[in-house]
Amino acid sequence: MNREHRLKFFNQNNFEQISQINEFLSSSEKFAIKVVSQIFPFRTNNYVVDELINWKNIPEDPMYQLTFMQKGMLPSHLYERMANAMQTAESQEDIANVAREIREQMNPHPGHQKLANVPHLNGKPVPGLQHKYRETALVFPSKGQTCFAYCTFCFRWAQFIGEVDLKFSTDKELTFLDYLKEHKEVTDVLFTGGDPMVMNLRGLEKFILPLLQPEFDHIKNIRIGSKVLAYWPYRFVTDPDSEQLLNLFEKVITSGKNLAFMAHYNHWVELETEIHDEAVQRLKKIGVTIRTQSPILKHINNSANAWAKMWMKQVEAGMFPYYMFVERDTGPNYYFEMPLAEITKIFREAYNQISGLARTVKGPVMSTTAGKIAVNGITEIKGERVFALSFVQGRNPDWVGVPFFAKYDEDAKWINDLKPAFGEDKFFFEEELEEILNDKWRAMQDDQFIDYVA
Repeated sequence: MNREHRLKFFNQNNFEQISQINEFLSSSEKFAIKVVSQIFPFRTNNYVVDELINWKNIPEDPMYQLTFMQKGMLPSHLYERMANAMQTAESQEDIANVAREIREQMNPHPGHQKLANVPHLNGKPVPGLQHKYRETALVFPSKGQTCFAYCTFCFRWAQFIGEVDLKFSTDKELTFLDYLKEHKEVTDVLFTGGDPMVMNLRGLEKFILPLLQPEFDHIKNIRIGSKVLAYWPYRFVTDPDSEQLLNLFEKVITSGKNLAFMAHYNHWVELETEIHDEAVQRLKKIGVTIRTQSPILKHINNSANAWAKMWMKQVEAGMFPYYMFVERDTGPNYYFEMPLAEITKIFREAYNQISGLARTVKGPVMSTTAGKIAVNGITEIKGERVFALSFVQGRNPDWVGVPFFAKYDEDAKWINDLKPAFGEDKFFFEEELEEILNDKWRAMQDDQFIDYVA
């Protein structure tokens, strides 16, 4: 194993430098990558290219599908429009304008994130903070607005396309800390992005160390949402500040707080390398908890065997399977999404293959405007076939655990496709959700008026 490993990025401008690209891809396939990467962010790295992708299985290889743009990620009419612009436009600005128009059709912020999740302090939105659930606040560090590689399915793709208005990012004053001081109901802070682990040691200390002060005693769990273990495990082994990084994490744990990695794994291949195993063991040795999550994705992990194998490997490594998500209704979901009925079947078949230690996983779960909704199964009640649903997390905590039912629809792929069962007009939470969103909208309008007057 190479102990001196230097990170090298590849994107739409230099991916043809990858030797395997020129060996295994046709000119039309390379052009498709260029077309689609005008719309969605594209980045991979030398670890993914050399150690995770099976280049003899292109284009079906799941890790290739996970990190390289595919023509089918755009509806055919949009693909042709972008391709024509690249071939006929008079300037790069013309191409960028076409790309921008296409992106606007891709639901860049699903779940009303801009409207419903951003909290207020002293009458103004808190930059880089989302507070959707009572106990948990999400922080988007300004220096963590990129990733070691971009997943092709990413529901936060709008963070990475250079459009400032679409980004969530903390301010220089770290206003989120003032918000957290006042909100004692928050027990969990989740650093997310992008990937917070792209930050250097000093950057991570800037965000994490303040939370160890007495005024943040109500913060019990510091979470880091990251794909670093899958895409660049060298971060904890041979990177220049890897030892100091582990010391920082150990300091968090010895302070009495739990440090949890919310590790993104989309396929069992990501758990197969020696350097990955070493990175995991280093984190476990100092007491870091690793919980794992992924959406279920057509072309990547849409089989029960793939999920069962991944969960079992995670448990063997001392991790805790946490969530199987449903692909969110944004960006290239056109390419990756699957019917809820099929997903539910795959989850059940995978769940039946694993031991109790891996059954910590919850799923399939839709992360919706209202909250995280689990599809608990398909059953028949009073002669009507239905989806059995419940909230795992809710915008109103009182919604959590309340069973409710939707008419069975073999084509439904998201909560918006489902209708209440048994003749009901609305799901039990919908009227209250409408009130919550209306209140948020009025607050946002007030903020805009205040800024305008100022």
